[in-house]
Amino acid sequence: MLPSPCYIFSDAHLGFAPGDVEQSTLRFLRHLGERAGSIVINGDLFEFWFEWKRVIPRPAFRVLAALADLRDQGIPVVMLAGNHDCWGGEVLREDVGIDYRFEPYTGEVGGWEARIEHGDGLRKAEDARYRRLRALIRHPLAKRAFRWLPPDAASGLAYGSSNASRTHSAADEGAGLQRVAFEALATTPGLELVAYGHSHVPALVRAPGGGVYANSGPWYDQRTYLVVEPERIALRAWTGSAEGPDLHVLDRLRKESRT
Repeated sequence: MLPSPCYIFSDAHLGFAPGDVEQSTLRFLRHLGERAGSIVINGDLFEFWFEWKRVIPRPAFRVLAALADLRDQGIPVVMLAGNHDCWGGEVLREDVGIDYRFEPYTGEVGGWEARIEHGDGLRKAEDARYRRLRALIRHPLAKRAFRWLPPDAASGLAYGSSNASRTHSAADEGAGLQRVAFEALATTPGLELVAYGHSHVPALVRAPGGGVYANSGPWYDQRTYLVVEPERIALRAWTGSAEGPDLHVLDRLRKESRT
């Protein structure tokens, strides 16, 4: 269970993003220390992440310290692997103390029965080729082989292979992920909320059955995020305060209204 209010953000792409993105991320996390019941980082916090035995990517240092401070305050922090930062491990889990996951988060989030995942590879037809690539990249042997490369050379290779999708919205303007979310809401008993990132298209949409599809959008350039509370979900823009403004709000429907 992730307590309310639960703040969800994604797609900061730190390490590729300009310095002001890191600064806004740090200010945001410091604000959350006074407000959040829980936090979900829904993938691609970093442009590249890898853990050697004694080395981690340099651009992560200050943000990881801020996350460790939040954990020291007792705030649960879940980080879901994105397509750019899917090689996490014991540094994130043991040294920073966050709940780093390769699989979706399913359970109670801010009082809602929810499913949260980054969103890469979910579109059945459009992402078929990528799913094959993802299986290769995430294979333990690929990770083991990459660890043998010197960190500077390996990091240069990883940053150089990143593609333009990191800073551009999905070509379908998010329609594919919305369709996948609506299908999940329609076929999963009790599910009220599906939240994705990845498409770089902020969204807060009521599904036909009354559930909600939400996308936190790209922190990289739009600085949008979600706030989940028992009676409402807000899509919000960071303007220096974690309290607003709300771009869109959906109230929670009572169970009898969803049937």
